[in-house]
Amino acid sequence: MKAFARYTLAAVALLAAVTPVAAQTTDGGSSSSSIVRRGAGDRSRDKQQEAGPGVTERMQQRFTSQETSDADKMWMRVIYRDLKLDNPKNTPLYYPEEVVDGQENLFRIIMRLVADNRMPVYEYLDGKEIFTDQYKVKVSDMLDRFHVLYSPAKGSSEKNPKFVIEEADVPANEVLSYFVLEKWEFDSRTNKTRRIVEAICPVLHRSDDFGGEAVRYPMFWVKMDNLRPYLTQQYIFVDDDNNLPKYTYADYFSRNMYDGDIYKTRNLANKSMMQLYPDPDDRQRAQDSIQNRLEQFDKKLWVPSREEVIAAREAREAAEDAAEAAKDAEEAIASRDGDVDEGEATPKKEVRSTRSSRSRAKATSTKSKPKKKASKPKSAPKSSSSATKSVRRRK
Repeated sequence: MKAFARYTLAAVALLAAVTPVAAQTTDGGSSSSSIVRRGAGDRSRDKQQEAGPGVTERMQQRFTSQETSDADKMWMRVIYRDLKLDNPKNTPLYYPEEVVDGQENLFRIIMRLVADNRMPVYEYLDGKEIFTDQYKVKVSDMLDRFHVLYSPAKGSSEKNPKFVIEEADVPANEVLSYFVLEKWEFDSRTNKTRRIVEAICPVLHRSDDFGGEAVRYPMFWVKMDNLRPYLTQQYIFVDDDNNLPKYTYADYFSRNMYDGDIYKTRNLANKSMMQLYPDPDDRQRAQDSIQNRLEQFDKKLWVPSREEVIAAREAREAAEDAAEAAKDAEEAIASRDGDVDEGEATPKKEVRSTRSSRSRAKATSTKSKPKKKASKPKSAPKSSSSATKSVRRRK
C-alpha cells in the first residue's frame, strides 16, 4: 500500500512539472521542436515544378534499356542507317513543321531539351562514336557552328548553362534526315535477336547562297536512353487513314516502324558502304544481303519443327499449283486467240476449196464418161501363098 502511494505521488509530481512547459509552448506560439527546415530535396522539387513536367530519376531508370552482359552475348552487329524524311514511313519525324496544339516534331523536342540542359549530346565522329564526357558537345559552340540564334535563359550559369531559342529560329525545316545507330544482339538467355536503337543524329540539309545541291551536316548524337523518357510523352500520327494518335515517339523507335538504308556497318577499315561498293547496283545488293542476314540470323540457328516443315511444304505446293494454274490460263488464252485467228481466215480457204472442188468434179465427170473403144484396123486378107523363108542348101 505504501509502494502504491509513492508511485502515485511521483506521477502527480511529474505531471505538474510537464504542464507549465506545454502551456508555455502553446502561449509562445513556437518552439525549437516545431521548426521544420527545408532540405535539398524540397528545393530540387520546387525547381522541377517551376521548370514544368520533366523526367524523374525513377522514370529514367524505367525507360533505360537493360544492357546485356558480355557473357550472354553470342553475336552482335552494329548498323548505321540513313532515315530520309521524304519516305512515307519516316514522315512522322518531320511533321508538324510548326508547334500545333502542343504537337512537336522530333527535332524541336531535341533542341528544347538540349537548350534547357536536360540532356547531353555527343560529337559526330563518323563511325567512331564514343559516348563519354570527353566527347560531350558544348551547346553554345554547337549553336554558333550551325548559325542558330539563341539567348541566355533566366538562371543560366557557367556550370549549368541554359539557352532560349525562339520557335522561328529552330531550323526544323532543314533537318531532312536522321542517322540511326542500331545494335543487333543475340542473347543466349532468351535465344532471340534484339534490335536496339542506341543513338540518333539529326542531319541538316543546307545549300549555299548560289543554290545547287544541298550539303548534309550531321549535328550531334543523342543517346536513346536519355531521350526515351521524353519521347513517351509525345503522341504522334503514323497513318493518314487513322487520325487518332495511338503511338508515341518511343513506340515508333522500339517497334522499328521507321525505314532506312544501311549506309555503314562497323568494320576494321571504318569504311562506308559507298566506299566499299562504288557501283550503285553492287551497293544495293550488298545492303539487301546484310538486311536479309540480320533478319534470318536467329532462324538459321535452329532445326525447324515438324509443323514448320509441313507448313513450308504446303506453302511450296500451293505456290507450284498457282504457277501451274497461271500457266494453264495463259495457254488457254493463247489457244483461244489462235482459234479466233483461224476463224477469221476460214472464208478465203472455203473459196479456194470450193474452186478446187469444182475443178475436181469436172475432172471426175470427164473420167466417168465411157470411152469409145478404138476400132482395130481390119487386117488385110491373107494371101494364099504365104511367104516362106527360102533355105538354100549349102554344100
